[in-house]
Amino acid sequence: MNLRGRNKVSPEFSMSSMTDIVFLLLVFFLLTSPSITPEALDLLLPSAGGKTSTQGKVTVSISKEGVYYVDATQATEEDLESRILNTLQGKEKPTIMLRSDKDAAVSYSVKVMDIANRNKIQIVLAVKNN
Repeated sequence: MNLRGRNKVSPEFSMSSMTDIVFLLLVFFLLTSPSITPEALDLLLPSAGGKTSTQGKVTVSISKEGVYYVDATQATEEDLESRILNTLQGKEKPTIMLRSDKDAAVSYSVKVMDIANRNKIQIVLAVKNN
């Protein structure tokens, strides 16, 4: 007489449910992670070891050709100061985040720093972390 049961439990493990969970976690973290690139200008920033965090009220970007951008919209050299002041009007702690290409002439950055100094505006130089 054979008393053993015919239903045997299989010791195999199905990986399909595990891969579904891993895929869902990957999609979740990709969608909830913050965007790394502020604005969409392709600038090569100089490197530095420190890190500065600020709530940049206005971003001034300078390309290596000397083209100025105020919050990702192009500005002429003559119009630069008025555009910055209009953007910062009524702000509690006016701050300029200066993003200058590493190959841009220093005179372009000095012009923006001079505008900030004349108008008593704090300025932060954006750099790429090592």
